[in-house]
Amino acid sequence: MTRPIARSVAKRKSLSTNGARRQVNRLPPERRVADILSAARSVFTEKGYNEALISDIAERAGVVEGSIYRFFANKRDLLVKMVEHWYEDMLAHDEEQFSGVRGTWNRIRFIVHHHLASIRREPALSRLVFQELRPDPDYRKTRLFQLNQAYTHRLVEVVKAAMAAGEFKMDISASLVRDMIYGAVEHRTWSFLRNEGDFNLEETADGITEIVYQGLAKSTAREPIEQTAARLENVAERLETLAAVNSVRRSRA
Repeated sequence: MTRPIARSVAKRKSLSTNGARRQVNRLPPERRVADILSAARSVFTEKGYNEALISDIAERAGVVEGSIYRFFANKRDLLVKMVEHWYEDMLAHDEEQFSGVRGTWNRIRFIVHHHLASIRREPALSRLVFQELRPDPDYRKTRLFQLNQAYTHRLVEVVKAAMAAGEFKMDISASLVRDMIYGAVEHRTWSFLRNEGDFNLEETADGITEIVYQGLAKSTAREPIEQTAARLENVAERLETLAAVNSVRRSRA
C-alpha cells in the first residue's frame, strides 16, 4: 500500500512543479526579464560577481537556467544590464525633485548629496560599478558609460548656467569641476566601501559643496576674497577633523 501512496505523492509534486513552470512560462517576456534582473541584483550584491552563479539567479527568479540565456548572453551581460537598470531608475527617480531645486549652491549640494546617498544605500552595487565594470577596457563604448555621462552631466549644466549668469568665473572647465566633485565623493567614501569606516552624509555633502562653490564663485563686495579663503579653510578643517574622528573609530573597532 505504501508504493501507490508514494507514487501518488510524487505525481502530485510533479504536477505542482510542472504547473508552476507552465505558469512562469505564461508570463510576458517583460515580466520575466524584470524578475531575472531583480534576482540578479540580489545575488550579485550578496555574493559579488565572481561568486554569483547563473543557477543561483535562476532559482531566485523561479525560472530554469536556460530561460536566462534567452534574454542575456552570459553572466557579464546580465550584470551590465542589471546596473543599467539601476542607473535608469536613479535618473528617473530624482528628476522631478531636482527640477524643483533653486539656486546654484542648492543644486550642486543636491547632486553631491544624491550621489553620496546612492553609495550609502547601495554599497555592493557601487563596488560592482567601481571595481568590476569601469576598469573594463571597453567601458567607454558601452551604454552604461552613456548612462553615467547622463547621470553626471547635470552637474556640468549647473556650472555652465552659473557661468552664463555671471555667478561663476568664466575661465573654468565645467567638465573638470564635474570630475573633481565625483572624484572627491568616491575618494571620501572609499573606506566605507571597503568596510573600514563610515562617513557623515550631511557634513560631507555640505563640505564638498562649500569648497567647490566658493572656489568658483566670483568675489563680491559683501564677501571679499580674504573672507572666501577663510571659509574654505574652515570647511577643510571640518573635513580633516571628521576624517580624524573616523580614523579613531576604526582603530577602536
